[in-house]
Amino acid sequence: MTDHADARLPRPADTAHLDQLRAATDRAAASAEPLSSAHDGAPEELLAMVEQAIEAASADLLGLSHDLHAHPEEGYEEHRSARAVADLLARSGIEAEVGVFGLETALRARVGSGGPTVAVLAEYDALPGIGHGCGHNVICASAVGAFLGLAAVLADGGVAGTALLLGTPAEEGGGGKELMARAGAFDGIDAVVMLHPFSYDAAVQPFLGRRQLRVVYTGIAAHASAQPFMGRNALDAVVAGYNGVAMLRQHVPDTDRVHGVITDGGQRPNVVPETAEALYYVRSATPETLADLSRRVEAVMAAAAAMTGCGYELFWDELPAYLPIRANLELAARWTRHQARRGRTALPPGVTPASLAGSTDLGNVSVRVPSIHPMIAIAGPDTSMHTTGFAEAAASPAGDRAVLDGAVGLALTALDALVDPAVLAAAKAEFEAEGGVLELTDLLG
Repeated sequence: MTDHADARLPRPADTAHLDQLRAATDRAAASAEPLSSAHDGAPEELLAMVEQAIEAASADLLGLSHDLHAHPEEGYEEHRSARAVADLLARSGIEAEVGVFGLETALRARVGSGGPTVAVLAEYDALPGIGHGCGHNVICASAVGAFLGLAAVLADGGVAGTALLLGTPAEEGGGGKELMARAGAFDGIDAVVMLHPFSYDAAVQPFLGRRQLRVVYTGIAAHASAQPFMGRNALDAVVAGYNGVAMLRQHVPDTDRVHGVITDGGQRPNVVPETAEALYYVRSATPETLADLSRRVEAVMAAAAAMTGCGYELFWDELPAYLPIRANLELAARWTRHQARRGRTALPPGVTPASLAGSTDLGNVSVRVPSIHPMIAIAGPDTSMHTTGFAEAAASPAGDRAVLDGAVGLALTALDALVDPAVLAAAKAEFEAEGGVLELTDLLG
């Protein structure tokens, strides 16, 4: 019989499913053919110059990563983090603007002139409670390193081309990239590169589209004991909606996700709650299925109001919706080649489990500009993002290695696009074949 002390603790999740996923991934990886590109890319002497510049800046880059990790800031509050990036660039003689595109913690720096323009994106927001449990300190430091590496060959004008570093706030739910896009941040940019820490090295990993729904139910307050029949219970409506979503999950595609929390359930048990609220994330693999799932969730919320006699209001996307990533395979192939240079094997699409999918506002950029969002391993397969274990990995030796390997991979991929017209032409042709430029409102209304 379980003693009382043990009964107070949650029962650990069984790892059988993760073990099976890992075994299947290992089998698929053993026979997978890496992505390849038919084009030459930048000449070796330029690649070597960039790589050497990043290695020379390694102490500063790892210092930045650890500094951000030790001082986590949530979305739109990343003032210290953005300033830390600007200060590091200033020590290298590069001026950065902080507070651009209408966002106080967005950042922009530029090197080079003429030629194509490639942007390297940095994220630096953290999660409440667990800090950099998504490893954005690694994202930021690797992006800064890539930018400094590109500056080594672009700053003197010897190579035509322009590199931008864009610091993008509030990826963790705030939709900073979408707001920056609406303000013109990605106008005139030919390609975008960034990375994300993960439990595998992957050139492409699926990311789901995601919308936010806040539902507010309005009932009628009454004494919960003396006259409950005179009340209309808003908490009952929230619970009915929550249960309706639970039943809906059986009848949606495997890639769909709906999960929510009750943010207001009333104040006291002896008062029938007059108002109650819940917040849901609604995710799907394509814009079309995301729109369909949204309609089905909305119907559940309306039914919950009807069955409890409550009024209701739905508030979709008070912060921007996130679109699925449209990965550019030509640029991902360049990343694959340059990760091999660092001793890493970037797995092609279809090898890592598609079920290990979150959402990111890079999806909103990827339908405007040819983009990549490869994954770089900093932890084992059993360590999930958004956990304290992943936060620890983000400041570990594996996290440090990812900063430098990732910086080289991003910089050399960007350099290929800047220097070899065939690489950029192939990336753009692929982008157009996938639908060209799309706006968020075109896809979700």
